[in-house]
Amino acid sequence: MKLADEILKEYPVVIKVPVAWGEMDSLGHVNNIVYFRYFESGRIACFKHIGVWEYLEKMKIGPILASTQCRFKIPLKYPDEVSIGTKIEDLSEDRFTMKYLVVSHEARKIAAEGEGLIVYYDYGAHQKTKIPEKVKERILNLGKFI
Repeated sequence: MKLADEILKEYPVVIKVPVAWGEMDSLGHVNNIVYFRYFESGRIACFKHIGVWEYLEKMKIGPILASTQCRFKIPLKYPDEVSIGTKIEDLSEDRFTMKYLVVSHEARKIAAEGEGLIVYYDYGAHQKTKIPEKVKERILNLGKFI
């Protein structure tokens, strides 16, 4: 969808997801918790691009969601498809912020925007840790490889 592509041009990781009938609540629109699932899907797609899984498997260090928020713009309902854009900002030694946009193809508008604070965590030692340099490099170059 060209409009979604234009809206999401600043977001290097974009996935498309159909709105499912079962995501709607009794009020006839997509339940608010589903937006957080959309964010999660975008976050996981982004993690794949920056290579977090290899460190998690080998060294037991990886990202953990510290906080998240959503600003709802328009209600979604079935049938529709959404594009979910993800980008990374505010990169520091042990954390970064992920920004999300959910764009409705049917309404041709932003349905929601949100963000999540991601902290790097040592799952063996149960404490935060530094982001591996290779992952930082991939984050800095994220838009160049997609």
